[in-house]
Amino acid sequence: MPGTTTTSAGPMRRIDMTATADDGLELAGTLVLPDGPGPHPAVLVLQGSGRVDRDSSVGRIRLGLGPALAEVLARHGIASLRYDRRGVGATPGDWLATGFSDNVADAAAALRALGERPEVRADMTGVVGHSEGAVHAMRLGATTYVAAIVLLAGFARPGEESLRWQGRQLLGNLPRPLRAPARRIGLWHLARIKATTTDVARVGGRRLNARWYRELLAHDPGADLVAVDAPVLAVTGDKDVQVDPDDLDVIAALVPGDVEVRRVPDLTHVLRRDPGKPTVRAYGRQLKRPVDAELLEDVATWLVGELGATRTDVDTTGHRSP
Repeated sequence: MPGTTTTSAGPMRRIDMTATADDGLELAGTLVLPDGPGPHPAVLVLQGSGRVDRDSSVGRIRLGLGPALAEVLARHGIASLRYDRRGVGATPGDWLATGFSDNVADAAAALRALGERPEVRADMTGVVGHSEGAVHAMRLGATTYVAAIVLLAGFARPGEESLRWQGRQLLGNLPRPLRAPARRIGLWHLARIKATTTDVARVGGRRLNARWYRELLAHDPGADLVAVDAPVLAVTGDKDVQVDPDDLDVIAALVPGDVEVRRVPDLTHVLRRDPGKPTVRAYGRQLKRPVDAELLEDVATWLVGELGATRTDVDTTGHRSP
């Protein structure tokens, strides 16, 4: 197809492609196809929060979820698309001026572009989201057609409640004398962010994408979870200090259809296992190892089960039928 570059790597093909956002901006991404004739079932992979590229990396912090998951999915006969956020990697735009709602809209545009590919089965497209990406996956599952949803470390309570829970965990890892002043600073920052009215604001000496924070704080994933019309697999590690593992119970209670939740022993928010005390200070050591292989295999196996059967309740464009 015009505007794409194809490379081959063993039992899969990588295609550089773009997805056109609602405002015309081109989201640069990578489509990975399994070996063999298509069209193939496929998933959109949505990354976590921050200035994140298609490989789920932020600068030198390299989560590496995108490539690792794509390889495992391709071995199981499932295609995948991942893309650079606005203002990151090969995607133009201003990351600091990008809101939470912009990220949701871009995810929907990427899902449409995936379903339009001739190598992909529009009736067998799903979504895999990690952290913030999992919350966007909930919105896609509530508002458009997807055949399956995987939520990796996705929060299920209102944004401000979830962010305050995360803050308490992070404070607990500080030396005791620092906890009270750090809490006061955190609450001051939160109040300042909520009082902003611009896309970008300076808080505590740093320029922040303030609209993203305001929209995240006001967002309630529960409203989407009750409207999800697809099978759901939700996975969170019991060593996660950024998303409450107990949110798995909320997801199980709210999703009206088929839902499976798994609380994985020793799994952290960066999708590595660590038997030690849960703390973000261990991320540097954890990220020297690959994404947990058992997790990736479990996700791929579950998706094979959900995407392997023909669905007849969607039209050929991949939109949910009435």
